[in-house]
Amino acid sequence: MVTFKLLLAIVTIKQWHTLQLDINNAFLNGDLDEEVYMQIPQGLTIPSTITGNNLVCKLHKSIYGLRQSSLAKSQADYTLFTRGSNDTFIVLLVYVDDIIIAGPNLPTLQHLQDSLQARFKLKTLGPLKYFLGFEIARAATGLFLSQRKYTLQLLHDTGYTSSKPAKAPMDPRQRLDDKEGDPLDNPSHYRQLIGRLLYLTLSRPDITFTVNTLSQFMSCPRTPHLSALHHLLRYLKGSPGQGILYSPTSSLHLRGFSDSDWATCPITRRSTTGFCIFIGDCLISWKTKKQPTVSKSSAEAEYRALAATTSEMTWIQYLLKDLHIKQPTPAFIYCDNQSAIHIANNPTFHERTKHIELDCHFIREKIANSTIRLIPVSSNLQLADAFTKPLPSTTLNSHLSKMAIHDIYAPS
Repeated sequence: MVTFKLLLAIVTIKQWHTLQLDINNAFLNGDLDEEVYMQIPQGLTIPSTITGNNLVCKLHKSIYGLRQSSLAKSQADYTLFTRGSNDTFIVLLVYVDDIIIAGPNLPTLQHLQDSLQARFKLKTLGPLKYFLGFEIARAATGLFLSQRKYTLQLLHDTGYTSSKPAKAPMDPRQRLDDKEGDPLDNPSHYRQLIGRLLYLTLSRPDITFTVNTLSQFMSCPRTPHLSALHHLLRYLKGSPGQGILYSPTSSLHLRGFSDSDWATCPITRRSTTGFCIFIGDCLISWKTKKQPTVSKSSAEAEYRALAATTSEMTWIQYLLKDLHIKQPTPAFIYCDNQSAIHIANNPTFHERTKHIELDCHFIREKIANSTIRLIPVSSNLQLADAFTKPLPSTTLNSHLSKMAIHDIYAPS
């Protein structure tokens, strides 16, 4: 999904064209490199000439539900394919049977579409408008990505379409743990809702921290967790069409915000990592994640968050290279912890950093080769705060506006 959002940002900034295709029976076009057998499916009539016990079918093509199906399509784990250069450059993004084609030259895209149509049975869906539950609205002012229909269906299924809206996704004063309250009689309902909300976080950075926190209690959800979940649904009621606006006037410079909340988990005392990454003004990646180990100081927790942000940003730099987007200047990472910045820039702080895992120290290598540059930022301008803690509505709305998060369907 990060690749998808990165492509949307580049399409908007560089004014590329897009086309969408849907392949019929995508897996039936995949060849198998190994012998694969399956049980006789129900309803299949066996010819009388074939006898024996424990009969199986030998597959000649991959099928839906087959464990080896995706491997039969590609040896790699990537879904992004490119070809050509300059005006003939084409990007092809594949998700099972849904395909996006993008590039600067529309006739070139149409020629590729015709070539694919001559070989495969597919539906041509025209310019990109709806992809995997994401709604894409494009205008001269930019491109808007949202999951409005998905959100409205979620509110309808849960009976919250007429509820009173909440101003924030989570009460900043609330601290959830695994002891308070009574266990739920029907935990499966809670788990199903969390699963649906996790998919919604792909276009809703504002609910990422709350959903991440609530998902940590799925093994044994209790009444306070359900109450917090209902509060989140009431927040969605207030802005079901909220999404990301990509500006055509944005630059192509990569920058990110990295933050952590030290030892805030009341159960494990682990810290929370949060980051968000932009290309220009276009938000393309964000994450909230509990750190795997306990940090001895806030500087260590911030340093681990910087490592996670650098790792994600390095991967995005590889994607940009594949997309022929040059990055002549280092990517910026904004951090509000001076100690973490000094540790990353100064390799002589042995006594303070010898207990930190070596894999975190690759930040120094990225700084040394001018791939990454750390920039100090004041805490009140740290956008990644929204991914490490529940914020009051005024602070959250201020951060969201700086991330270009809007609800274009809201009454003006």
